[in-house]
Amino acid sequence: MLKGRPKLELMLSEAESAQLSSIARSRSMAAALTQRAQIVLSCAAGESNHAVAQRLSLTDATVGKWRRRFLRYRIQGLYDELRPGRPRLISEERVARLIRKTLQSQPRDGSTHWSVRSAARASGISKSSVQRYFELFGVQPHRSESFKLSTDPFFIEKLRDVAGLYLNPPENALVLSVDEKSQCQALERTQPMLPLGLGYVEGITHDYKRHGTTTLFAALDVASGTVLTDCKPRHRHQEFLAFLRRIEKSVPAKLDIHLIVDNYSTHKHARVKAWLARHPRWHLHFIPTYSSWLNQVERFFGHITEKAIRRSSFRSVKEWVAKIDHFVTHYNKHCQPFLWTATADSVLEKLERLTSRITGTGH
Repeated sequence: MLKGRPKLELMLSEAESAQLSSIARSRSMAAALTQRAQIVLSCAAGESNHAVAQRLSLTDATVGKWRRRFLRYRIQGLYDELRPGRPRLISEERVARLIRKTLQSQPRDGSTHWSVRSAARASGISKSSVQRYFELFGVQPHRSESFKLSTDPFFIEKLRDVAGLYLNPPENALVLSVDEKSQCQALERTQPMLPLGLGYVEGITHDYKRHGTTTLFAALDVASGTVLTDCKPRHRHQEFLAFLRRIEKSVPAKLDIHLIVDNYSTHKHARVKAWLARHPRWHLHFIPTYSSWLNQVERFFGHITEKAIRRSSFRSVKEWVAKIDHFVTHYNKHCQPFLWTATADSVLEKLERLTSRITGTGH
C-alpha cells in the first residue's frame, strides 16, 4: 500500500506558540496572515493537512505550502514576499528635505504655514506625492491646537489633590465638581430653521435676536454622573451661596462634601468662607489656574451646549431655562460618570514632554 512521502513533524517553541496565537486572534492584521497562523497552529496540534484544509475551506496544496514555508523560515516565512514594482522616482533625500522644510520654515509669501500646493511648488514634487508624504509622516501644517500652561505656584499640589479625589474618593463623602456657565444668552434665530432632510443638513440663520442672559450653576457628582443645576440672573457670591445651600439640602447629613471649583473670586469671597466655616462637613478643593480641563463639570457644559443650546432658538430667558431643566431631567435618568484615568504623575510627564517641545523650538 502506497503511503506517500512522510511529512516532517511541526514543533513550536513557547515563544512561537504565543506569537502565532496572538496573530491568529488579531483583528487588525491582514486576514491572510491570521489564516496562515491558524494553519500552523492546527498542524502543530497534530491535525493532518487534509483535515485543516477542510475545516478552513482551503485546498490541501495551500495548507501544505504554508506548512513547508514555516518549517523552512519559521514565523518570518508566513509574511508575503516583496514583489517587484516601479522604481522610486523621489529619493529619500528629497523627501527628507520636504519634511524638514515644512516643519522648520515658513513660506516666503508671508503665509504662516505650508499648504500641499505651496510645498509642492517649493520642492518640485507633485501635489499628490506631497499629500501622500504628509499623511505618511503625520505632518499637518494646516492644523493647530491651542494650549495654556498654568502659572499657579501650587500647580503640583492642587493637581495631586484633585486627581486623588477622582481616583481615590474618600469614604462616606460626596465629591462634586462645581462651576458656573455665565452669560448664557437666550438667542432667537431671525428666520425659521430649515429641517434636516435626505441629502442636506439642518439650516439655521447666522443672525439672531438677544432676549437676555442667565448663569447656569451646575454640580456634577463624579461617582454617579448625576447633575444638580440652577439658573440665576447674576453671577455673584450671593448666587453661589444660594446654590451651596441648595446642595446642602440635597445631600444626606451623614456625608461629607468635597467641592472641586476653579479660582474665580466668587468662590473665595469672605461670606462664602464664613458660610463654609459654619458647615464643617464642606471641603473646598481648588484646581490650578488655567486648568479648567481638570474640572469634570466642564465636560458636562460642553455636552449640554452641543446637545441643547447651540442649535436651538429661544424667545426668552424663561424658555431657555425651561429647555435646560427638561434636558437635565432626562440626562440624569440615563447618565453615566465620566471615566477619569489620568494620574497626577502621568499629567506631569505629559507636561514635561510639552515644555521640552516648546523650549526645543529655539524661541
